[in-house]
Amino acid sequence: MKEITVDENFNIDDLSEKISAVMSKWSIHFLDINGPDWAIYDYEMDLKYLIHFNVDFNDIETRIKLEDLKLNIIHHIESLKDETTYRDNLINAVFLS
Repeated sequence: MKEITVDENFNIDDLSEKISAVMSKWSIHFLDINGPDWAIYDYEMDLKYLIHFNVDFNDIETRIKLEDLKLNIIHHIESLKDETTYRDNLINAVFLS
């Protein structure tokens, strides 16, 4: 498993490209967006990548960036026309203090 930590200064376009490249691999099947942790699984549901966002979920600008990133990735996944899928739980009261 590869683990990637991202801080609040991330570039939406650069990170979108990196995640999209991973999601385009034939062995990747599922993206689980769960607040600060985005987990990418293969068809056997083995965890291949964990992207941890070390960001302040109370900061509105950061949340907007995360939403933009999420939409970019979801759009990419839906364009793949295969069985790759996702679950979205980006913003939840649990992650807000």
